[in-house]
Amino acid sequence: MTGKQKPRVVIIGGGFAGIAAAKALRGCDAEVTLIDRRNHHIFQPLLYQVATALLTPSDVAAPIRQLATRQRNLSVILAEVSGLAADEERSVLTNSPSVGPGRVDFDYLILAPGMQASYFGHDEFARHAPSLKTIADAELVRAKVLGAYELAEETKDPVARARLLTFVLVGAGPTGVELAASVAGLARATLRSSFRRIDPAESRILLIEGGKRILPSFDETLAGKAAKRLAQLGVEVSTGAMVEQIDAQGVVVSGQRIESATVLWTAGVAPAPILKELHSETDRAGRIRVSPNMEVPQRPGIFVVGDAAALSQDGRPLPGVAQVAIQQGRYVGQLVRARIEGRAWARPFRYFDKGTMAVVGRNFALLESRWLRMSGFLTFLIWGSVHLLFLPQLQSRLRVAGQWLWWWLTDQRSSLLVPETRSDLPEEQPQKTPSLDPIKHDVDIRRSSAHA
Repeated sequence: MTGKQKPRVVIIGGGFAGIAAAKALRGCDAEVTLIDRRNHHIFQPLLYQVATALLTPSDVAAPIRQLATRQRNLSVILAEVSGLAADEERSVLTNSPSVGPGRVDFDYLILAPGMQASYFGHDEFARHAPSLKTIADAELVRAKVLGAYELAEETKDPVARARLLTFVLVGAGPTGVELAASVAGLARATLRSSFRRIDPAESRILLIEGGKRILPSFDETLAGKAAKRLAQLGVEVSTGAMVEQIDAQGVVVSGQRIESATVLWTAGVAPAPILKELHSETDRAGRIRVSPNMEVPQRPGIFVVGDAAALSQDGRPLPGVAQVAIQQGRYVGQLVRARIEGRAWARPFRYFDKGTMAVVGRNFALLESRWLRMSGFLTFLIWGSVHLLFLPQLQSRLRVAGQWLWWWLTDQRSSLLVPETRSDLPEEQPQKTPSLDPIKHDVDIRRSSAHA
């Protein structure tokens, strides 16, 4: 850092950790650049409600760029991160849909890329079993679920109808349990009187878990209560069951064929590919092992936070939940700011456990925090209040509160739409002569503050 140039802080990822780091750097005398391939931050804990028609995408997502309007030292770049030059050059390589390849130099780098769905070496499953990580995923799941009922209403073949009304969810962590319970509520309450030839309440909803029990991150007593609640909702839970094959017609579980038109994947996560560019030590899940201050060993000024970081506390690895990501992002933002301002900083990161929650349908939720374990209707009210509080925008809180109240009173949901597919567009013709663009796209966006 020479002359009057301000320190350059680059944040990769606009999830919980990246946003928290950016906010912690507000007012710092530095150029802060946040890079994400999406223009919005997703409130992941409620994404399953978009997938089951309870909420709309705008209820759980907020434009990242709105941060820049309130934080003068922050620039936002809409681009895919294609590589890292983390040694001498210390720059991030990007690929923007508007300007093509680019480069952003940094003095401090905060990696918060999150995780992606893992199919445990069977990537071919993804074609028939969508995961739930993005808004596009949620809309696809919603279209598959609602579309299955529409097709079941049309068919007169009882075998085909049974296949359409069978829903298989793979993975019984919090997302799988919440999604299964919400699909059950959709079938047995919201859609109950919407069809004439079928009864959605006859839907078969199966939750498949390879481990010994559902919700392995929760206390066994709470997990047992969740299993009992799922049974009351009509969800069939199978534990110790391994998925061997998924295709367009269904799934094979521990040698048994289950015919299903809708298979959903909530089983596992894998690290973002960009982490491999660090060539650093990882844990078994592929997360980067970091020092107690979230810094990558032997790479000063480079930090990994959130789901991508592997860090243990009191002999146990920290879980990949939103609160861990938020606290790590805030911590690293404060640490970087202290270094820029020349202040000493020796305090290692310490996670304050505010508790883990999961909701199992209407009126029932779980809460575990150190010695406290709760479940039932009161916990459901606490769950709703906490999630409303942490939504990123005031208008989102008001909309979601209204939608939840309407749903609680009437069992109706706000977004029972199956999107159309365009079939009237002409096929793209191959271009005979390549278009010659005189503009060289290899631009340096080192100090860019232009809105992408």
